[in-house]
Amino acid sequence: MTKYDIEFYEDALGDAPVLRWLRDGLSPRKRRALGMAMRRVLQVLGVGVCGTEFGRHLGKGLFEFRLRGVDLPGGGGKNVSDPAEAKMLLRVFCHAHGRKLILLVGGYDKGDDPSPRRQESEIALARKRLRDWQGRQRPGAS
Repeated sequence: MTKYDIEFYEDALGDAPVLRWLRDGLSPRKRRALGMAMRRVLQVLGVGVCGTEFGRHLGKGLFEFRLRGVDLPGGGGKNVSDPAEAKMLLRVFCHAHGRKLILLVGGYDKGDDPSPRRQESEIALARKRLRDWQGRQRPGAS
């Protein structure tokens, strides 16, 4: 039973970069695994994922939802023949708002580029999107 709804950040032009990444940037297998994990874990626990192996607080209203290949529902990472699929380390950057909403502001496959520089860049971009979204939530903001 899901408790939280998921929303995708949209920029001022209506682009939803996380949704685009999910559709175009992930293999069908990774997309299914992440979708299932978001339904079974993120939508049930919300920001409470930060008390598990699936998440951590990043500060300033941002938290990270994590999915490793071995976390896949059905034991996915253990018997994968494609090494790129087996090293899956998906990261989705989120913000909890309202009573039961999770805003997705960023995401990438850390398995493709595990460098600390990439992680810092992705977090900075997620923070920028969150600030943009927050600025447009204020009354009178366009």
